[in-house]
Amino acid sequence: MATADAIAKAKEVKLDLIEVSPNAEPPVAKILDFGKYKFQEQKKVSAARKKQKVIEIKEIKVRPGIEEHDYQVKLRALQRFIEEGNKVKVTLRFRGREIAHQEIALLVMDRLKHDMGETVKVELQPRMEGRQMLMIMGPLT
Repeated sequence: MATADAIAKAKEVKLDLIEVSPNAEPPVAKILDFGKYKFQEQKKVSAARKKQKVIEIKEIKVRPGIEEHDYQVKLRALQRFIEEGNKVKVTLRFRGREIAHQEIALLVMDRLKHDMGETVKVELQPRMEGRQMLMIMGPLT
């Protein structure tokens, strides 16, 4: 239908001519109330916002000389965070002269990566930032 005819029909029934998909060939337009159309679009956007999952970044702090039981507790927390779909920032803090033995810290980080196995993807490899070493892990999906 020609644009002029469509506008005339819309005015006849006291509604608006709204272009729904301008990129289609030919462009698609509907005759309806513009206020109602805007309200429906707003509802669609808010429904989509409710459905999306916000990914949080959880943090786990460890030390270079972490004992076995403490390590297992931190590992279980890490697994729980990953299962919930969150990213995890592993922070390894150095005190005093511990910073001279960064290879020990790398062993702890590598052990965490190895123990988590194929359930995680390492998004940020271990790196130094000041007096701490950081690594970020996230779920595979």
